[in-house]
Amino acid sequence: MTKINQRHFYRYSILPIISASLCLTTYGTHAQQYLLNVPYLTSQTLLPSAGNQINLNGKDLPGTWIQEKTTNGRIITHLSDAALRQLMGVDLLNTNNPQLQPVEWFSPDKSSITLKAKLLRGYRYLDISNFAQTKNWQLQARGNTLVISTPPANINNIRQGKQSWGDRLVLDLDRPTPWKILQSRTLKKPVDPENTTTPTTTPTTPKFYNQWVMILDAKIADSFIKRYTQTEELPPEESAETPTPNLDLLIQKVEFVNNQTKIYLSIPQGLAPKTLTLANPSRLVIDIRPDALVTRSISWAKGLRWQQKLIDVGKDRFAVVWLEINPRTVGLQLKPILANPASQTGIAPLIKTAQRDLAVAAINGGYFNRNNKLPLGALRRNNQWISGPILNRGAIAWNDRGEFYFNRLTLKETLITNTNNFLPIRFLNSGYVQNGIARYTPTWGATYTPLIDNEILIVVENNTITNSIEGGQANTTPIPIPKNGYLLTLRGKATTHAPKLTIGKQVTISSTTESPNFSRFPHIIGAGPLLIKNKQIVLDAKSEKFSDRFIAGKAVRSGICTTTTGNLIIAAVHDRVGGRGPNLAEHAKLMQIMGCVNALNLDGGSSTSLYLGGQLLNRSPNTAARVHNALGIFLKSR
Repeated sequence: MTKINQRHFYRYSILPIISASLCLTTYGTHAQQYLLNVPYLTSQTLLPSAGNQINLNGKDLPGTWIQEKTTNGRIITHLSDAALRQLMGVDLLNTNNPQLQPVEWFSPDKSSITLKAKLLRGYRYLDISNFAQTKNWQLQARGNTLVISTPPANINNIRQGKQSWGDRLVLDLDRPTPWKILQSRTLKKPVDPENTTTPTTTPTTPKFYNQWVMILDAKIADSFIKRYTQTEELPPEESAETPTPNLDLLIQKVEFVNNQTKIYLSIPQGLAPKTLTLANPSRLVIDIRPDALVTRSISWAKGLRWQQKLIDVGKDRFAVVWLEINPRTVGLQLKPILANPASQTGIAPLIKTAQRDLAVAAINGGYFNRNNKLPLGALRRNNQWISGPILNRGAIAWNDRGEFYFNRLTLKETLITNTNNFLPIRFLNSGYVQNGIARYTPTWGATYTPLIDNEILIVVENNTITNSIEGGQANTTPIPIPKNGYLLTLRGKATTHAPKLTIGKQVTISSTTESPNFSRFPHIIGAGPLLIKNKQIVLDAKSEKFSDRFIAGKAVRSGICTTTTGNLIIAAVHDRVGGRGPNLAEHAKLMQIMGCVNALNLDGGSSTSLYLGGQLLNRSPNTAARVHNALGIFLKSR
């Protein structure tokens, strides 16, 4: 058994829900693309330099930084807290002061160092000047890149032991060094081809494993690489075959590449690595646990707190990461943000969309069709419908005064001709295709391409019908949407209305919402189902046309709610300890336990992404699916 002096460590937790090397450290160019559009400060800011690239020990990585010169000529270097946490492995400790951030990194006797913090253009920057000096880091700005060099380090030993809760790894180092851990991919335990009649697993044996990669800027002896090289004795005629790895082995492989040691771990689903660093001597400890999440409460900006902990719901404990925003003390702006601002067609990683729009924080929003990348629910911004609601599903509406409204939402539009024809319009700028009339405005994009065969398209300009077009085969011919009007598409039986919509006729549109209160708010995002209203659970997923499988399924989920204090919470709810995520009923109960007065379920599963200041808080970005839209949080001083 490997023993650790528990009095001399700090905790740094990494789960699928907070897999730390989250966005900035996701394999090379895949991660770098997320920051390509992040604007950085120029000489007009009177700073010597600033940028969004970091060269750490010879490797180019994305990460925002700024430098400024004091009156005595000293250069002060600020690194975003996301970059410091993810690229270096520095832990951010709890704080109630957003301008002061205590940190730990191979610290003796649980001591911490407090760094000054400031918020700028969507990022929180920490003054690392003194910290870097005490750690013997060398800092140098080269254009858009901050070059960081740390002293060479070595891994002297790898120790593995069993604890009551699972495996523990200890990496003995000769000095502190940058480190990170990444969740890579999911592995399935192979079936024995020689024994297909007998199950290779029992109910308690994991069938799926997650591969994690521990990366350290340190050298390692060849003897350790050989120790963890899996070999299999094969007959000569089979020697060319690739051996099947034994996923039950925690350490799958150790390699030394480009002056970095990479340790590949195979961890059963339901478990995750929890890491801590120790000093005197320097050690990195990795515990494989079902409850790897550590409680965290960081006042990140005035009126914005980052929190995470395990929350009890009945006999289960769920891992939850959330942001709580106080709209009364912060100039809160909450707006829908889109993967493709120019068109309704498109999906992108939330981290990329949030950084492009300079959002301080964001969470994935409503549903969409992953195949054609079109919206499936309400999106309204600045009093303009981007996409209409469907199926009377739950939605949240808000204004810029910090007022919110939750309910189920239906948009009722009627086309009225000058010959007294009243025709219902069922859908607005929607990828949800049913019989009836749908309307597409310029917010959909420059063109509309028929989504099913044999649509009839009516062109309306300045409230006058100017053309009628046969759509023909689906997904073939794009039709321009007039800038001074819209398109009507007649589908199925609604094509019989075409004779009523002849060229030259004058038309108007009446529009109302149910509930009428939605019409008072400039911004809306729909998802569903509605979970809580006036502190009471009102979950009725069947009435919102969700499937039984969706209702009962245990999955990662996202949610948004308001509290009794008027604060706003955006939350990512992940797996329960020893099991899968919540079903909808558990999700509603959990949000109620969190103090929600009104709550809405958002798109979940692999879409669940919670963004803050350049990082995903709840998962590694290479495990997060691309999304169509999101709720963006923008902070401005009042």
